[in-house]
Amino acid sequence: MNHNPTEQNTSTQEQTKTIQSHYSYTEIIVWLEKKGVELYGNHFKILESDYSIIYKLIAYFLKDEATCFQYNINLNKGILLSGPIGCGKTSLMNLMKHLTPTEHKFFVKPCRDISFEFIQDGYEIIHKYSKGKLYQSEPKTICFDDLGTENNLKYYGNECNIMAEILLSRYDIFTSKKIQTHITTNLSASEIENVYGNRIRSRMREMFNLIAYDKTIKDKR
Repeated sequence: MNHNPTEQNTSTQEQTKTIQSHYSYTEIIVWLEKKGVELYGNHFKILESDYSIIYKLIAYFLKDEATCFQYNINLNKGILLSGPIGCGKTSLMNLMKHLTPTEHKFFVKPCRDISFEFIQDGYEIIHKYSKGKLYQSEPKTICFDDLGTENNLKYYGNECNIMAEILLSRYDIFTSKKIQTHITTNLSASEIENVYGNRIRSRMREMFNLIAYDKTIKDKR
């Protein structure tokens, strides 16, 4: 990655006020808030206490290399957005779709919906959300929303941890085709390991930049 030294003359501390970028992050936040009101209604508001999270997401999804460098964000990896229930993870990722350049567009898919599709269609669903064999020839970038809310399900008597299987397949296309995956979850790293196993956890370290809300943040709902 080519870093311009004139763009790197700021502190690397995670303070939003120190960001120097050719983008105006304050203007982008105003625009995102307007977009949020359009999508979610007049009660939608971006709180100043969330700016440190949102600045990182903006930097990543705009591919702002200098700012990502300051935040130690790897543009080759996806985003794992972690935080308590009701902190606004899903709505933020839906907003980021509107910032993302066309070639990096992604869609948001709730993990619970995938588990229901698995009951209906079985193991084809793993291919649908990994290699893309059912509906398109190429895999796509996907944000799996609310990882951990799906259940282990039985299909013809065989139990399957559907998201674990999908994530293993997504790891393969990440390493072979550089296609990214994003995730939102309220699980901690140790809870992810308990639910999906240490094999998944180690692959997730390779696949994702972790951006985490403070556990004490209030439910915004």
